[in-house]
Amino acid sequence: MEINFIEGAPDAIGPYCHAVKSGNLYFCSGQTPLNPETMKLVGNNIEDQTHQVFNNIQIVLKGLGLSLQNIVKTTVYLKSMDDFQGMNQIYAAVFGDHKPARTTISVKQNPLDALVEIECIAEIPNK
Repeated sequence: MEINFIEGAPDAIGPYCHAVKSGNLYFCSGQTPLNPETMKLVGNNIEDQTHQVFNNIQIVLKGLGLSLQNIVKTTVYLKSMDDFQGMNQIYAAVFGDHKPARTTISVKQNPLDALVEIECIAEIPNK
């Protein structure tokens, strides 16, 4: 097992790392819509927050030498299912034709009261 902290990604707000490598998979911790420089939430609507979450995921993946195309599974945690449509629009635009497996659930509260948090599993390509 390999523990990874990625420079440029938002600092962990608890005792965890950005990603753990096990075999040919990276298990990436959930990202919230934090600005990595200010550590403050970005946006006050689901679209802006979902964009920032994907920006943060891309920072982590790039630090691992990967991209969104390497994601095989995501889990989306929404504060309200009323935001499903707005999140889904951004999600679809970000992934395009790539369609990783996904679970979306509603939670009582995300860290820092964010509207959305997304975690992912990414596969290291065979060389």
